[in-house]
Amino acid sequence: MSYNELQNHMQRIADVNYAAATLGWDQETYMPQGAAGFKASQLSTLSGISHQLFTSDNTAHLLKGAKNGTLNDIEKKNVVQIEEDFERQKKYSTEFVENMSKAVSAAFNAWQQARKENNFKIFAPYLEKLIAIKKQECDLLGYQAHPYNALLNLHEKNATVADLDVLFTDVRKELVPFVKQVQQAKQVDNKFFFQPFDRDAQWHFGIELLQQMGFDFNRGRQDISSHPFTTSFSQNDVRVTTRINENDFAEMIWSCIHESGHALYEQGLPAEQYGMPLGEAISLGIHESQSRMWENNVGRSLAYWKHNFNEAKKYFPKQLQNVSAEDFYKGTNRVEASLIRTNADELTYHFHVMIRYEIEKQIFEDKLKVSDLSDYWNAKYKEYLGIDVPSDAQGVLQDVHWSHGSFGYFPTYSLGSFYAAQFFNQAQKEIPNLINEIESGKTANLLNWLREKIHVHGKYYTAQELCVKITGEKLNFAYFMNYAKNKFGTIYDLK
Repeated sequence: MSYNELQNHMQRIADVNYAAATLGWDQETYMPQGAAGFKASQLSTLSGISHQLFTSDNTAHLLKGAKNGTLNDIEKKNVVQIEEDFERQKKYSTEFVENMSKAVSAAFNAWQQARKENNFKIFAPYLEKLIAIKKQECDLLGYQAHPYNALLNLHEKNATVADLDVLFTDVRKELVPFVKQVQQAKQVDNKFFFQPFDRDAQWHFGIELLQQMGFDFNRGRQDISSHPFTTSFSQNDVRVTTRINENDFAEMIWSCIHESGHALYEQGLPAEQYGMPLGEAISLGIHESQSRMWENNVGRSLAYWKHNFNEAKKYFPKQLQNVSAEDFYKGTNRVEASLIRTNADELTYHFHVMIRYEIEKQIFEDKLKVSDLSDYWNAKYKEYLGIDVPSDAQGVLQDVHWSHGSFGYFPTYSLGSFYAAQFFNQAQKEIPNLINEIESGKTANLLNWLREKIHVHGKYYTAQELCVKITGEKLNFAYFMNYAKNKFGTIYDLK
C-alpha cells in the first residue's frame, strides 16, 4: 500500500465531509424552514458515512502501508497527524456521531426560533441534551486535570484550562485597569454610525472591501446570515456571510472584514493537500488571528480609513457629510461596554470572551445548570461590563456556537487577537512600508506575507511552533498590551 492510496482515501472522505458542509451552509442561509427535519437526517447520514469510512479497517491498513514506504517530510507529517486523528475518532461509535449530528441540527433550529421569539426556554432543553452528549464526548476522548481540556484540544491543540487561566489572569491584571483608564477619558463620538444606511449600498460597499483585501470571488461568495460565519468546501470554494443592520453601519463593515480574514486563510491553504492535514488550518486560534488582524490591526487603523473613507462617502454622502476620516477612525475605536460580543470594541471584547469561558468551565465542572444560564449570564455582564442585559436575544442567545456544540471554541477568539498583535508587529518589521501601503489601499504585500508565513504550511506546525518560527518567541500577551496602549492612548489622549 502506498502513500498515494492513503491520500486518495482521505480525499474521498473529504468529499463526504464537504458535501455535509454544503448542507450546513444551506441550513444557515437559504434553507426553507420546513426543510429542517429532512436536512437534519441528511447531515446525520453523511456524518455517519464519513465516520465509518475514516475509522474503517481499510484506513488502518492504508496507514500501515504508507508508514512502511519511503516518505518525505510533508508526507510523514500527514501520516502522523492522520494516525492521531484516526486513534481519536476510533473512540466514537457511528451511533454517537449520528446522534451528535441530529442533536446539533435540532439545537440550531431551536436556537434560531428562541432568538426570534426572545425566549431562552425554547432553546434550553435542546442545549441540555447537547451538553449531555458533549460530556459523553469528554469521557470518550479522555482528559487530564479537567474535562473541558478534552474539548479545548479539539479547537486549539494542547490548550488547557491551566494555561488559559493564566492568560485571562493577565487580561484581568493589565487590560481591565487600562480599559478603566480609557473610560475615564473624554469619550469619542460614534453617533454617525447609527443612522439609516441603505441595505443594498452597504452590501456593495462591503463587497468592495472584500475585493480590496484580496478575496477571490472566482473561488468564493458572500451571502447573508443571522450570525456571520465562514465555511470552506475546498480551497477553491470558500463562502462567507455578513449581517446588515440598516441603522448601524458598523455591523456590516466588521462582519465583512472579519469573515474575509478567515476566508483568505482558507483560500491560501495548499490545494495539492486537499483532504490531508496539511491542507487544513492549524487551529482556531491561528484562524482567528487572521480575521482579527484584518479586522483590528488593519481595518480599524487610521491608515485604512485614510484610503477607504472617501469611498464610504460616495455611497453615503448625506450620512457622512460632516465626518472626517480621522473622526471615522476614532469612532470605529470607541471603547464602551456593550451587550453584543461581535459588535464589541477590541478591548472590552475580551471581557465577553472571559464570561463565556467561565460559563463553559463551570458547565463541565457540573457547577452550572442550563436552567440557570440566563440569570448567570446577566449577572456576569453586570459584574464585568457594568451593564444590564434587557433580553435573552441580546444575552445568552446572541451566539450560535452552543447550538453547534462548539464548546471550547470561545477562548480561541482571545488567543487569535493576541497572536494577531504579535504577527502584525513582525509583519511591520519585515514589510517596512506596510502602513503606507495600507494607506494607499494596497494590501497585497501583507496578504503575500501571511500566505508565505502561515497559510502555505497547513497543519505542518502547531500554533506555538508557528508563532516561534514567525516571531522568535511563544505567544506573548505583552504585544497586544503594547499595541492597545499605543493605539488607544493616542485616540483617548492618555497621559
